[in-house]
Amino acid sequence: MPNMMSTVEMAEPVCLIDTDMSGRLCVRREAVEILDKITQPVVVVAVVGLYRTGKSYLMNRLAGKQRGFALGATIESKTKGIWMWCVPHPIKEGHTLVLVDTEGLGDVNKGDEKHDTWIFCLAVLLSCTLVYNSMGTIDNDAIEKLQYVTELTKHIKVKSDSKDKDQSKDFMSIFPSFVWVVRDFTLTLELEGRPITADQYLDSALKLKKDKGSSPEVSRYNQLRMCLREYFSVRKCFVLERPANTKKMRQMEQLTDADLDPSFVEQAQDFCTYIFHNTQAKTMNGGLSLTGRMWGNLAETYVEAIRSGQVPCLDNAVESLALIQNGRAITEALQFYQSEMSSKVQLPTETQEELSDIHAAVVKETVEIFLSASFNDRDQKHQQELMENVKKEYEEYCRRNVEESRKMSKSIISRAFASVETAVKEGSYMRPGGYADYRSDMDKATEQYRSEKGHGIMKEEVLKEYMDENEGTAQSILSADKSLTESEQHIEAERLKTEALEQNQRVLEEQNKIQQKQIEDQQKTYNENLDQLQKKMAEEHKRAQEEYERVLNAKMKEQRDLLEEGFKKRSDELQREIMALRSQSRGSSCQIL
Repeated sequence: MPNMMSTVEMAEPVCLIDTDMSGRLCVRREAVEILDKITQPVVVVAVVGLYRTGKSYLMNRLAGKQRGFALGATIESKTKGIWMWCVPHPIKEGHTLVLVDTEGLGDVNKGDEKHDTWIFCLAVLLSCTLVYNSMGTIDNDAIEKLQYVTELTKHIKVKSDSKDKDQSKDFMSIFPSFVWVVRDFTLTLELEGRPITADQYLDSALKLKKDKGSSPEVSRYNQLRMCLREYFSVRKCFVLERPANTKKMRQMEQLTDADLDPSFVEQAQDFCTYIFHNTQAKTMNGGLSLTGRMWGNLAETYVEAIRSGQVPCLDNAVESLALIQNGRAITEALQFYQSEMSSKVQLPTETQEELSDIHAAVVKETVEIFLSASFNDRDQKHQQELMENVKKEYEEYCRRNVEESRKMSKSIISRAFASVETAVKEGSYMRPGGYADYRSDMDKATEQYRSEKGHGIMKEEVLKEYMDENEGTAQSILSADKSLTESEQHIEAERLKTEALEQNQRVLEEQNKIQQKQIEDQQKTYNENLDQLQKKMAEEHKRAQEEYERVLNAKMKEQRDLLEEGFKKRSDELQREIMALRSQSRGSSCQIL
């Protein structure tokens, strides 16, 4: 059985998204070819932040390597575009960890704020956890630098057919977890004289201001915070002290943990542990899991939309992925079936059951391959297409099995009955007592024929056809044997008829077994498809339910917080969103096969 959940371990990162000669974003072919080999689910962690804030170091740390993503020790931004590094997940077996490092935001030398916005949008759309890396403290200035969050409504669509220009109420269900990492943190985590956690520190920084006069400044202040609170259902914060002195930090790639401040090492390890344990595999709406191959196609879909002047749309991305993946899933699964049957089936098989057992085992793996590679196969249209093709392939094997069995059985008959046929041609049986010798020789030849191996499933039918062809010969020899009385000849003639009827019955039983087995094969194949499909849909439903509960709980918490903070109007709006979300969940259903 092939490794259906394959991965690759990259020695170093490669560029995933770059800019071409015209300055437009483009996906690098080399990266897509690497991702194409990854059929495991992917866990994607992306880091964003201002340039020269040490984002790349965090990614190297997650990869468990000192070197990888370029660090750089000057004020120049090192990372350009979006880079990726695929490594086996350290704790989630059967998953690939994709680390995504992005071009530093706010580089004055670029002078292209729209480019930064698209980089940020792509990081949000492609990741399961978005790590925002900043320096110093979380103050208003730090939050202002996250202005790209307010642009997301203009640059991301969830539903293709929605007339609502602002689809931000759906963002929480599709956006990643948000982790804010504050580097070179020197403050004491306290609030009003009481110790607080890093998470509470972030929550405090995201509190809204009450504004009776609706001033633009307060609106701006609250807008950024509202976006972070309402777009990201999971928000986490880590504060990291300065890792070493300035001189050492110029050589970070050469430093081991022993060279770094112990507090920093412990804090960095806490960050990595959280990411490894809490970042889930990448999914699309409805709990649809993504493999590396699918994720690569997703990146291409989003970038192509941006290149063509459109806004990346989740619905369109799902449709595009389904179109690409399901056709390919059919091809790969069918090729596997053909290859496995070709190598495992030796025609003719001794029984129909032997062929059926091989077919059943290969179908099981074929369905597994299809389901692991398919994506959003509505109404199981592509799965049914695959099974129609498999059915045709199997019917062809059954036809060839009959054909090869006929050839083999005729060959064995030629050997087993050769001496009898020679004696018949020479007239050896056309004498008194010749019929008894003929019957004896025919019985011996029949026994020899049946005792040989390799006839296949048509053994008795081919024997019947041979006996039918030689019925006239037997009658001639019987009539010519003058040693038999008329009564004895009559008895022998009746015996010939009885034997012919018995042989017909054997053939009938043989054919009934074949037909019954083929009917059972169809039912087994259907049941196997249904069983595996139900398992996949149950997994998707479970993920979708977990996603729904995560979003619902986050919205309910936010609604309560807004009410406590005195923002009743927005709290009431959020309550209506919660009711709509619950109604939508109750109305969702699906059918299979």
